[in-house]
Amino acid sequence: MFQFIRKQIHNHLVERKIRRTRFVTKDGHCNIKFGTTEYHNHFAFLMDFWTTFVEIHWCFVIVLFAAAFTGSWFIFGLLWYSLAKNNGDLEVLQNSSESQRIKCIENINSLTTAFLYSLETQTTIGYGGRALTGHCPGTVALLIIQSLMGAIINCFMCGLILAKISLPKRRAKTVTFSETAVICLWKGNLCLQIRVANLRKTLLIGSHIYGKLLRTTITPEGETIILDQVNIDFLVDAGKDNLFFVCPLTLYHVIDKSSPFSEMAADTLQQQDFELVVFLDGTAESTSLSCQVRTSYLPQEIKWGYSFLPVISRTKGGKYRVDLSNFSKTEPAATPHCACCFHNEHNKELTLHQHVREGIDNLGFDVIDLQDSVDVTEKG
Repeated sequence: MFQFIRKQIHNHLVERKIRRTRFVTKDGHCNIKFGTTEYHNHFAFLMDFWTTFVEIHWCFVIVLFAAAFTGSWFIFGLLWYSLAKNNGDLEVLQNSSESQRIKCIENINSLTTAFLYSLETQTTIGYGGRALTGHCPGTVALLIIQSLMGAIINCFMCGLILAKISLPKRRAKTVTFSETAVICLWKGNLCLQIRVANLRKTLLIGSHIYGKLLRTTITPEGETIILDQVNIDFLVDAGKDNLFFVCPLTLYHVIDKSSPFSEMAADTLQQQDFELVVFLDGTAESTSLSCQVRTSYLPQEIKWGYSFLPVISRTKGGKYRVDLSNFSKTEPAATPHCACCFHNEHNKELTLHQHVREGIDNLGFDVIDLQDSVDVTEKG
């Protein structure tokens, strides 16, 4: 029992360390903070006010929505009250002997009634108790100004809410990557594999997949470059562009001599200091909006010598079935110890003569009984 608790605490500390050092979170958010206020001093964010409003949190949008309308009603209420007071409408109500005097606004006798009249005017409620008489040019001009300002506020707030609801990153929430990546043999090559699934039936048109390996490097001149980016090319059987993204796909990166993973081995992978960031760009079929999905993998989340379980099968009734419960599950696979071992001609021949499980994606769409799989390891 004590060992179990100790192991859980150790795993929790490791996970906290992983989350703290991760540059891109698993759900695609960038863990970065700007340490300068230069742009704030130059009002850069206020100059691009529309993007600023679209990107703020919903709680601030709701507060802004209420403040914009309530504030405009109150400000114009003060203007209506001042017009009525300057015209003597309030004195007419207090002195019955001057009740025949022409008034600018009917039934405004306090600041509260002026606020109610402003609200009724801007929202076009029109209860009929308070109304303009038409004898004061100033009230007509103020009515026009408030109507125009109310329309502007309506358009801005409705556009802001619609823009936040239809943000392309919401579509990215329905695209998911596997929790771990694996390194195994695939079609005669040593490959790094990652799975991605589209949870909606609507496609992502023109999908493009690529990766960046982030690590700290030292140049020949002795300069230390933090978060140096190295391109990682990912492929699927159909290529890397314009994918038919209707079912889960397995992406693979061939670990050849030009790959940064060629310097790593099964026993040294966990000691490496890097972060693999994977990007998927596409256009939503239903909205025609471009979106990008991101995730990242640390060395602790890459399994050497494992392959993914199949997720696609064909039922006896002839329908195709996707089992997402196996989406991130892996099983041991015969894999060379390192890329150098694989590229060595002698070791390569020995490796290719080993029995290696093929058909990770079940390319033949055979009927698969997923309960018969052995040596299965859970994701994570």
